[in-house]
Amino acid sequence: MTTHDTVVVTGATGHVGNVLVRELLDRGVPVCAMVLPGEDLTPLAGLDVECVEGDVRDLDALRRAFAGASTVYHLAGLISILPGQTEALHAVNVLGTRNVVSACEECGVARMVYVSSVHALVEPPHGVAITEAAGFDPSRLAGPYAQSKARATQEVMRGVERGLNAVVVFPSGVVGPYDFNVSEMGQIVLHSVQHRRLPAYVDGAYDFVDVRDVVNGIMAAGQKGRKGEGYILCGELLSISRLMALLQELTGVPAPVLKLPQWIARTAAVFTPLLAIATGTKPRFTSYSLRVLRSNALMDCSKARRELGYTARPLNASFADAVEWFRASGL
Repeated sequence: MTTHDTVVVTGATGHVGNVLVRELLDRGVPVCAMVLPGEDLTPLAGLDVECVEGDVRDLDALRRAFAGASTVYHLAGLISILPGQTEALHAVNVLGTRNVVSACEECGVARMVYVSSVHALVEPPHGVAITEAAGFDPSRLAGPYAQSKARATQEVMRGVERGLNAVVVFPSGVVGPYDFNVSEMGQIVLHSVQHRRLPAYVDGAYDFVDVRDVVNGIMAAGQKGRKGEGYILCGELLSISRLMALLQELTGVPAPVLKLPQWIARTAAVFTPLLAIATGTKPRFTSYSLRVLRSNALMDCSKARRELGYTARPLNASFADAVEWFRASGL
């Protein structure tokens, strides 16, 4: 049972979630971690945290978890770039967030922080930085994942209109240590740590940010963020070629020299999801991820810097720490 000074973290075993739990505990904040029934709790092992089983699709479970809580950090969600996941994304990300909002309202939670994604924001033309003013209109977004995060953000804003004290953060591509479940970017880092050379790479770029900086931004949003506002938490725009070179510097594994032409990559992307499903692995890339790498990834986090005191460390340090963590983790 939570108490009046306890915070609840949904999605607590995820990459951002478990780092958030660690930082909250380091600051002396009692944490209730909401986890799926039967979920692997390795990311929370050794931490002085209360774990409560529940699913965001179960409103009653949320009511029980949130009773007496002062703050709810809602991170639970489905991240998928595979085809055929539209219904699951809607059920977890959209309807699940609707349930979280309802439970916060019913339980009198003083503050809710929703961790959305920069993918939820409408992308302006190349050369124009993405800001919070871009808005989150699902009809102007490509791909069911982005659309689901936008619709989930709309659910939070509807709660705000009814009086809920909530804020939203929009992280970019998260990297760094404590990546127990091995995220999309973590796969690439781990591949190099295991001294396996990628045969080729695809040209493109994206904005990446350290998971610890995202967590600090999330907590600052909970403390300082204005009700109903959103804050981009980004880091540094990094080309894939620079990323490969950086991993070579950190691991000694030679970077791939073969750059796949876009038409070959697009053709291969049709089949990689099928191969991933057949082998039970995550795909190296999909049509959606290729589009992301060609998208406008110029982001502006000046609002978060100004209002939250947000800062982001150099990515060289983030990838170095990720490499060292994977080496020590035994994954």
